[in-house]
Amino acid sequence: MHREVHQWHSNALNKNMEIVCYGHFGFSLLLLPTAAADYLEYERFQLIDAIKPLIEAGKIKVFSINSINNESWLNNRMNPKHKAIRHNQFNQYVYSEVIPFIKNKTSQETPIIISGASFGALHSANLFFKNPWLINGCIAMSGAYDLTDYTKGYWDEDVYFNSPMHYLQNLSDKNTLDRIRSSNHIHLITGSGDYEAPDSSRALSALLNQKGINNDLDVWGHDIKHDWPTWRKMLPYVLETKF
Repeated sequence: MHREVHQWHSNALNKNMEIVCYGHFGFSLLLLPTAAADYLEYERFQLIDAIKPLIEAGKIKVFSINSINNESWLNNRMNPKHKAIRHNQFNQYVYSEVIPFIKNKTSQETPIIISGASFGALHSANLFFKNPWLINGCIAMSGAYDLTDYTKGYWDEDVYFNSPMHYLQNLSDKNTLDRIRSSNHIHLITGSGDYEAPDSSRALSALLNQKGINNDLDVWGHDIKHDWPTWRKMLPYVLETKF
């Protein structure tokens, strides 16, 4: 399996950021880490191995980036306002630096599907819903889509506009809604076992349905826990059966 590591100084984040790429061909799959992890997390926990046959078959080309959650919502020493600012800087990094990098490594026409598990699921869904012109769909695994689950009671405009369960309720811009509705790949998949929160996925799916946005909700059983063995099953399943 072809593997490349790249890095550059991010203007949006003012720090060095790495990205790893797997494969040669196929649509682009952008992976976001679970919590405070790095760009190699999905490799370390064998999720890349789980989707390796799809990479080698040329169905997908995978890109995985660092998180900065330990510089925002997971950093209890930071002022909450600064956490929100850092979150928005991460969004800008993805939109203005990562997406152009992926396009340069593929083509302008190659679709980009964004995916993550746990906190990465929230980031993935949020980044897609906020800019469906740059990102073509999402695979959100075991997510919670109300950002206030992570803000320890803090609330401001930046929290609102990064919390899909809040801003989607009031989203009325026809162009944005139509663009989101045009995606055939909004996949919300969750277990019902230990530390999973299936009601979060159900609530987001119901909200999307209210907005006329087709989505694929898949709730697995009580034996499916919030852990890597789950995500090593979920992601190959979605990629093999939904694409």
